[in-house]
Amino acid sequence: MSGQDAAMDGQGTEQDGAADQNGRPHVQVAMEAAMSEEEAEEAEPEAEDIVELVVEDPDLLDLDLTHSRIAHIKNLEPLTRVETICLRNNLIKKLEGLSTLATLKELDLYDNQLTHIEGLEALVNLEQLDLSFNRLRKIEGLEALTKLERLYLVNNKISKIENIGHLTHLRMLELGDNNIRVLENLESLTRLESLFVGKNKIVKLQGLDTLVNLRTLSVQSNRLLKMEGLDKLESLDELYISHNGLDRIDGLQCNLCLTTLDLAGNRITRIENISHLEQLAEFWFNDNRLAHWEDLRQFESLKKIETVYFERNPIWYDSTDTQTQKPDPSYRRKVKLAIPWIRQIDATMAG
Repeated sequence: MSGQDAAMDGQGTEQDGAADQNGRPHVQVAMEAAMSEEEAEEAEPEAEDIVELVVEDPDLLDLDLTHSRIAHIKNLEPLTRVETICLRNNLIKKLEGLSTLATLKELDLYDNQLTHIEGLEALVNLEQLDLSFNRLRKIEGLEALTKLERLYLVNNKISKIENIGHLTHLRMLELGDNNIRVLENLESLTRLESLFVGKNKIVKLQGLDTLVNLRTLSVQSNRLLKMEGLDKLESLDELYISHNGLDRIDGLQCNLCLTTLDLAGNRITRIENISHLEQLAEFWFNDNRLAHWEDLRQFESLKKIETVYFERNPIWYDSTDTQTQKPDPSYRRKVKLAIPWIRQIDATMAG
């Protein structure tokens, strides 16, 4: 737990016994707020706003009813050939009415009001499932989806990676913006190529050793303090580890295939341990604490580097103007002198 979290937790504990301005205990107020939230989730939409799902062509291969104010999945029995169903941006609270859709390959229920993963037992040929932006708290109900290749569960309330070990065909797993604290139960997903777990509460890089085919790893906006646990990811092509608490570049000895390295928004003071990454083309290092121009010598052997971001590091600021914190007028020239073949510096072409 970080110091900030501990302070917040401590504050919550101190307030438990206090009362609000109306004399009610804070615990009671919190319980009433939680009950109100539950009631709001369970409330049915107004009847006049609901649109009934109707199938007009039983031979449809693709059914798209995005943003149609549908509240219930039903009347799909006539679809004997359908392969794709998209019900994004609707009012659906329950996964149901799918028991006859054995031909389905893609199911998209992004941005609905689902609270449980259920009713998928018949979808034995499903390859892609998107349940992002719902109200899910647990990964469950996926037992029959053994052919699944892409699973999207972004922006839910999931706190644990579980019940996916049997999804051995999975190539893409997207769990960003949840409440996950531990990278776990990924060992059997050896075909995984992309793993996105940004904007969670992960404190340590671990449990990745068997993911030998992983090419993209995104752990942005977590609580990482150290670069570690990447030794076995020899096929890794893109690593996004920005907006954590890193203070040092390390642990990349075996990641020789890296072409993109995103370290922005950390507290790293030196550029080091990257001179061996000869395939590196993109290096994003803005909003760190780099004050040493000599560290750019790390790029002398990186002839494929095309883009660097150093803005809002100490080397970017004009040292003669400490009041306005404007960029150094010679900053771009200095970068160009250090890396003559660079094509882009920050957001603009190098010229």
